[in-house]
Amino acid sequence: MLRFLLVFLSIYSLMHALFFLRVRVLFSGSRMGQRALILFLIMMIFAPLICRTLEKTGYETLTRAAAFIGFNWMGFIFLAFSAILLMGAAQSFFYAINTIARVNLPSFSGKTPVLFLLGAVILLCVYGFIEARNLKIETLHITTDKLPPGTDRIRIVQISDIHLGLLVREAWLKIVAEKIRSLNPDMLVSTGDVVDGDIHHLSELSDLFQEIRPRYGKYAVTGNHEYYAGLEQSSAFMQKAGFVMLRGEAKTANSLINIVGVDDRSGDGSAQEFRLLSSVQNGLFTLFLKHRPAASEKNFGLFDLQLSGHTHGGQIFPFRFVTSQFFPYLKGYYELPNGSGIYTNRGTGTWGPQMRILSPPEITVIELKRKSLSLQR
Repeated sequence: MLRFLLVFLSIYSLMHALFFLRVRVLFSGSRMGQRALILFLIMMIFAPLICRTLEKTGYETLTRAAAFIGFNWMGFIFLAFSAILLMGAAQSFFYAINTIARVNLPSFSGKTPVLFLLGAVILLCVYGFIEARNLKIETLHITTDKLPPGTDRIRIVQISDIHLGLLVREAWLKIVAEKIRSLNPDMLVSTGDVVDGDIHHLSELSDLFQEIRPRYGKYAVTGNHEYYAGLEQSSAFMQKAGFVMLRGEAKTANSLINIVGVDDRSGDGSAQEFRLLSSVQNGLFTLFLKHRPAASEKNFGLFDLQLSGHTHGGQIFPFRFVTSQFFPYLKGYYELPNGSGIYTNRGTGTWGPQMRILSPPEITVIELKRKSLSLQR
């Protein structure tokens, strides 16, 4: 964790330093203004850590206000950093053209380009706030010969990465719960990160999940933020909400479908997954719940569909290009060898900045249909 914090603070500080170097021209006549800007940027660098510290003090209103400013600034500074890099590349290109062709293309110097850049970033942030509240229903149709006779269809609804906590709260969960109810699922599954941070003040929200009662049950696995929030209280929240927590377990639900789930931090990793998946080779469809969209080759063919989350689809473009370097199965459905497949949910909420750009939140509907039924039609 210490190593992660050091890397995060180093990169985050560099982003703020570049931002300062670009925008300081707006304060060229005021040394006091530049000092105030530097102080503000230093505060924003440490804002995420300050929020987590305040969260433990019990001052909820102050903590939420700090989180709103600090985390949404994180979205702003990332977009500004991206725009500054783009402007720098354009400036270098124009300089080369001016030198070679002896023309006079813009140099992007002075206050006007900076003001234009800041205005564009602010507009992107506004759009990001709007898109983050545009909850999409994505549907995946799968035909299979592994449903038992008499069961023609099973509708599975997946949620992931809601991140209930300081910023994502009751208002958003009510929208999510109402959407789920309208989909009338046979089964509801969660692939982790339902909670985020200290959730002692949010325990009553589990009642909204309790009201959803699919006939084949509700199943969930842990994500990394369940560990950050405290595994004991996170598991208690999910169990109170009516979910069966699969922490390295394999079950056969109603003699219809196999469900295998692993913790986000499983000790022996792929070896445990192989053991669990091998234990349910009974001819039924096998659903594999795993928070991170990573799949081991030796498990291909042992599961029919892996459901994951974690990536948020990049959440804020162009961050997807960074995320995809670590998780190639970034979002949507991917076919794997030996009849397996993986679907990565973009997330049903937001983490950090309450904005999304080109990656709206989603609830996924997986429609399993007997292959024989499909052929008859």
